[in-house]
Amino acid sequence: MKSQTARWAMALGVSMVCGTSVLAAGPTAEQALQLQPIQENVEYQTPDANQIPKCNIGAEKVGEATGWVVTGPNGERLRVFLDTNNDKKVDFWAYYKDGVEVYRDVDSDFNGKADQYRWLGMAGTRWGLDKDEDGLVDQWKMISAEEVSAELVEAAKTGDADRFAALLPTDAEFKSLGLTGERAKEVADKIENGAEQFVAWSRQQKLIDKGTKWVHFGATRPGTVPAGTEGVTKDLVVYENAIVMLDKAGEHNQLELGTLVRIGDAWRLIGSPAGDPGATDLAANPQGYFFSVSYTGSPAAGQAGMGVGSEIQEILTSLEELDQKMAQAASADQREKVAMERIEVIKKVIAAANDDEMRENWIKQLADALSGGIQTGELSQGLGQLQSLADQVEKRAPKSDLAAYVRFREMSAGYTQQFQDPKADYAKIQEAWLAKLEGFIDTYPKSPDAAEAMMQLAIAHEFAGEEEDAKKWYARIRTNFSGTVLGDKASGAIRRLDAVGKPFVIRGTTVDGKKLDSSGAKGSALLVHYWATWCEPCKEDMAVIRQMQAKYGARGFQVVGVSLDSSADELKQYLTANRLAWPQLYEEGGLDSRYAIEMGVLTLPTMILVGPDGKVVSRSLHISQLDTELGKLIK
Repeated sequence: MKSQTARWAMALGVSMVCGTSVLAAGPTAEQALQLQPIQENVEYQTPDANQIPKCNIGAEKVGEATGWVVTGPNGERLRVFLDTNNDKKVDFWAYYKDGVEVYRDVDSDFNGKADQYRWLGMAGTRWGLDKDEDGLVDQWKMISAEEVSAELVEAAKTGDADRFAALLPTDAEFKSLGLTGERAKEVADKIENGAEQFVAWSRQQKLIDKGTKWVHFGATRPGTVPAGTEGVTKDLVVYENAIVMLDKAGEHNQLELGTLVRIGDAWRLIGSPAGDPGATDLAANPQGYFFSVSYTGSPAAGQAGMGVGSEIQEILTSLEELDQKMAQAASADQREKVAMERIEVIKKVIAAANDDEMRENWIKQLADALSGGIQTGELSQGLGQLQSLADQVEKRAPKSDLAAYVRFREMSAGYTQQFQDPKADYAKIQEAWLAKLEGFIDTYPKSPDAAEAMMQLAIAHEFAGEEEDAKKWYARIRTNFSGTVLGDKASGAIRRLDAVGKPFVIRGTTVDGKKLDSSGAKGSALLVHYWATWCEPCKEDMAVIRQMQAKYGARGFQVVGVSLDSSADELKQYLTANRLAWPQLYEEGGLDSRYAIEMGVLTLPTMILVGPDGKVVSRSLHISQLDTELGKLIK
């Protein structure tokens, strides 16, 4: 994080550039480019001094907000500074790399000081909260296990107990774990004493100094501690004996992190690092807290079975160097070259694997890397390699889940690549894709990817108006994959498709904490509007809903919004800037939340219209039909 002086310098800069007087006059691009993120270690794009005169700045409207957008010599976005609540003061500062937003500072309470910090795009998933607005993260709203390990390394460099404490569960998070008895007491003690133990450990440890670099997070695959285990009342997802790989002056070592537990969108440590502070191996504590697992030091999460010898250290170093090259690659050709080099390194890991589980996991990584690169356009020649990989895996393990995994990604990559051709015959491509999906299901009917293939077929038939065919596929998912998220979504989709003429009630808690039960709207026409702040057509619908509320509200028309945002804070920020006259239900989970699953809401916007008798009139209403339908219901 920046020093106190640097943070105040930034605050003064924002006031100077983005205050009311300068909003009228307009800052220069050079002034705007002087602003820096509050958090350090953010890789964002800043033009060379000779390029700055070629940059431009202009006042723009971004969504519902207004502010300044800074663009580079080639028109790529460099910065976006917004006033999201129309008080003539900037409360949102975004920084870009290669035209993609990678970081933002947010002033969510509009008092002139940032209180949230988010890393985005390829910069990661971290979302930090700064309750006292001193520029330091007090709590991580979102953070991956890999990022937890990197934060621990940074905290260890200076013995920063507060930075380490932010990686432990809060009191509320600990309670949400549902631990009881002796188990609850043990974990509570680990958390309560964690920061103090970390300080003592950091003073003695010899692995990390100010020049040490984080290399990789390592663990076996995460495991589930099922409800009913002694002292456990809710399923827990944990990493046991996770490690972080370190590079200290060219020497690779590893540090044991112990147990991490997932709480919502964040991973948490449940205590200070384990083992001898000077140890360079994992012999100190080979047993996990929740269950026994031995991690042997493979280079990334989900891999096991290969010791960390000179060969793997060499591979780890290669991967690290290639990741850095990819971050610095300026052109598409350079990115493709680095991506292909990375593919070759992954192949070396597969060849060096000394057990089946590790080999399988790295094959999946190879399939993901090829498929992802093809679909983003980074690997223009990667499809042949992915097809060859799928053929090889199928030959060695016919009709296995691994074969299905690789084949499905090969199919998806090929489908996406076909659509990138401007001369593509989209109707023929779609027809061939649906046939491939059916063939895939016939070959791998019980693989996890078969559920996704069935869901895509069901959605395609529903959008084509072939609802009976859609219901057949939804029903098959519900039967064959009962208990999974897709199985539950398929059940909800059938419920939605069969909803017309049936009673409909939605209950829950609004974003401002009030209980809502739509059965109280009986006698009125009710519109249930499923939406999200990232859905532009949803927000366009709201203007029409306002008009209909003004026209029919006094005669018995009510509206309930159901936000399927993944972030309550982003929703509240939007609602602060855009007041809506109807209540908004919200639960965490986005398109996987209870509200979405209950009615199988797969796309947004989705609108359900309920008549005065409490029964569904339309379960797929388009906004252009609302006035006509209300005219029929409300006399």
